[in-house]
Amino acid sequence: MSETSQTVNTETVTTKVPARLDRLPWSRWHWMIVIGLGTVWILDGLEVTVVGSIASRLSEDGSGLSITDAQVTGLAAALYVAGACSGALFFGRLTDLFGRKKLFLITLAVYLAATALTALSFSSWWFFLFRFLTGFGIGGEYAAINSAVDELIPSKYRGRVDLIINGSFWLGAVAGALLSVVALNTEIFAPSVGWRLTFALGVVLGLVILLVRRHVPESPRWMVMHGRAQEAEDLVADVERQVEAETGKRLPEPGAAITVTVGRHIGFGEIAKTVFRTYPKRAVLGLSLFVGQAFLYNAITFGFGSILVTFFDVSSSVTGYYFAVIAVGNFLGPLLLGRLFDTFGRRPMISGTYILSGLLLFGTAWLFGAGQLTALTMTACWCVVLFFASAGASSAYLTVSEIFPMETRAMAIAFFYAIGTAAGGISGPLIFAGLTSSGVVSDAALAFCIGAALMVAAGLVAVFYAVAAEGRSLEDIATPLSARTPEPSGAVKDPA
Repeated sequence: MSETSQTVNTETVTTKVPARLDRLPWSRWHWMIVIGLGTVWILDGLEVTVVGSIASRLSEDGSGLSITDAQVTGLAAALYVAGACSGALFFGRLTDLFGRKKLFLITLAVYLAATALTALSFSSWWFFLFRFLTGFGIGGEYAAINSAVDELIPSKYRGRVDLIINGSFWLGAVAGALLSVVALNTEIFAPSVGWRLTFALGVVLGLVILLVRRHVPESPRWMVMHGRAQEAEDLVADVERQVEAETGKRLPEPGAAITVTVGRHIGFGEIAKTVFRTYPKRAVLGLSLFVGQAFLYNAITFGFGSILVTFFDVSSSVTGYYFAVIAVGNFLGPLLLGRLFDTFGRRPMISGTYILSGLLLFGTAWLFGAGQLTALTMTACWCVVLFFASAGASSAYLTVSEIFPMETRAMAIAFFYAIGTAAGGISGPLIFAGLTSSGVVSDAALAFCIGAALMVAAGLVAVFYAVAAEGRSLEDIATPLSARTPEPSGAVKDPA
């Protein structure tokens, strides 16, 4: 099934690599990609959840650190997000320049080193510094991993796979929440030891993932664009042989070829022009989706443990059980709704999940403010809200990954993640910590309403600006900047 590239001249190449990747059926090779790349979200979920769960313990005497609960859920959370934003921008540019594989190995190594050093924290400044650097590595992962996943997964499955991979964050959250219950039990571990072991587990899991990830290939799409067309052809031909042997059937003929200029340098100026002038509506969409989900999750959801302790007198040693329950709800959302993003469509599903979760959160805020909730019913309300919100939040990463040209993909992911998360993810924890630390119910309810309003607003933007990307090739959704063929009939500059 190999389709040999034809060199048009010394600067262009014609290839069917994208079409050949998109027409592949699901196979063991795709599972290898999902396991090798997607599991990083489990680490991120473990990281964020552990910090939220151990916040109360870190502020207690005997923890080994002189730090307050508000500093952990506010300042430390904001620094983690600031690191993630910085890492996304720094590594995002390098991902587009030097390839997906090099960077998803480097960024994981950064995460591992920073997490290990967090476990060794002896003072608050050390803890804050390495929370920032842990986020720096995780932010780089977002750009490198989402780029690689979307370029390797067939278009028919791209939506559901991307959502489930991003949603796997919550498997890590469940593990982190349950782990914190054991680690914070002073009958098992001393107060200064248990929280360190939770970070150490992240290092162990990261090392396992690193071993698997070494076998994940470079993106053939990226290789074609960077003068390595023959390597891309050989890689895809090998995958095709594996799939045919696995299924016992010959693959159908691929779609149309594309001709591109290879090795073309794309500078920041052209990237900015492409994103904001060629696709201004898509830029507004990406920013809106990220701001909404960043505030909701980085502020409210990850401060859930503090809400239980402050307003419902739940012991800090058992908040992990409650968080594990809402984490399960978060994972079930992308898992059960993900297929609909490929079948029912991106626009109705993105807008629907954002708006519905926002309206449900408004209802939760009203019940909370009226004193109608207990720790258990509050947790139940959050499960319902986050079932829909999680699918919507995961679709933000999918959206910005697929609606901009190949040459800008990683940088676009990095940019919208960084700007949106900085707006919602840095200010959010600081605002939320300030409102909830007072212990006044109406202040916490106001924080809920802010998050709800941002989610509804993002959903309304998606009603008008979301792109019908389901089942379409990435090159059809956004024509590569290096393409020399006429723009596909289905790809227009900025569809409403």
